Amino acid sequence: MRVLAAMSGGVDSAVAAARAVELGHDVVGVHLALSRMPGTLRTGSRGCCTIEDSMDAQRSANKIGIPFYVWDFSERFKQEVVDDFIQEYQAGRTPNPCMRCNERIKFAALLEKALALGFDALCTGHYASIEQDPYGNLELHRSTAMAKDQSYVLGVLTAQQLKHSLFPLGKAATKEDVRAEADKRELSVAKKPDSYDICFIPDGDTRKWLSDKVPRTEGAILDQNGQQLATHDGAVGYTVGQRKGLNISKPAADGKPRYVLSIRPKDNVVVVGPDSALLISELSGKNYSWCGVAPENAGNWFEAEVQVRAHGESHPCQVRVEGDQLRIKLQEPIRGISSGQTAVIYLGSRVLGQTTIDQTTSAVMEQV
Repeated sequence: MRVLAAMSGGVDSAVAAARAVELGHDVVGVHLALSRMPGTLRTGSRGCCTIEDSMDAQRSANKIGIPFYVWDFSERFKQEVVDDFIQEYQAGRTPNPCMRCNERIKFAALLEKALALGFDALCTGHYASIEQDPYGNLELHRSTAMAKDQSYVLGVLTAQQLKHSLFPLGKAATKEDVRAEADKRELSVAKKPDSYDICFIPDGDTRKWLSDKVPRTEGAILDQNGQQLATHDGAVGYTVGQRKGLNISKPAADGKPRYVLSIRPKDNVVVVGPDSALLISELSGKNYSWCGVAPENAGNWFEAEVQVRAHGESHPCQVRVEGDQLRIKLQEPIRGISSGQTAVIYLGSRVLGQTTIDQTTSAVMEQV
């Protein structure tokens, strides 16, 4: 197969590209220039997609012995990921930019370009695997190295995209194995720190970053009864479950901390309340998709598990399609879920599908 290997400049994608070559594929490496500031340098494990990462990817490709290119996707990344991130926060939601990047950049824009250029598959360094069911249908499965499992951020992949995806690290690889393999292959990225946080907010301060993009307007911080407790300098950037930075001088009647329960951007209000009010019993979303073959009789409740954070636990639930929405009933409430987050559905190790959360129902039957 002709394979396009997405090389971020990290150790995982470098080893994945090397393994693809060993599998006998005709491999070409590509690094996506996503930053609109190409001179940006990395700081330790902060940030990614910098000029340093591009150079690391080039060195890895040279060592592996494959052609290498840098493609400028910065404009599309800005429109599809960064601008979407800002708009979601303005709407009082909590977006997942890594999910949007996989959905709209790596496995939409990049895969689309790869196929147009005659490539058969896109190779990445994700920790996950693609397997066949007894009928030959492709399924996406978790990595058994749960600490590095990345199937959650791949939950947006469709059946068609799975046909053209290659994850050479597979389900059994561990980070230690991958680093040892990179060292054996004499790849310079063998000991390179993993990137974390949001790539375009390398210092990790989302609220500060948003304040430079969205004008702040002073508004009220209210309790669940509508009583004003304090003021804020702009509702954008607050997140459900947040405790710090509220600056509420009046203590709660029970003396316990208060947390952000919801953000109402239309009237610039932040609503706070007790920790118990963060417990959510049901989720639903209109923007849902199936990862591979859709389940039969999805209009009836069926048992599954749901994960709502990239490295969070999975939770037993019931799922069904109701009208234009995917509804998820939790067996036990989950704390601090916000609209805008992604709920990924699992059947055992298999990724069944996902939805962007539009609504949550409080376990105490109050709409959050």
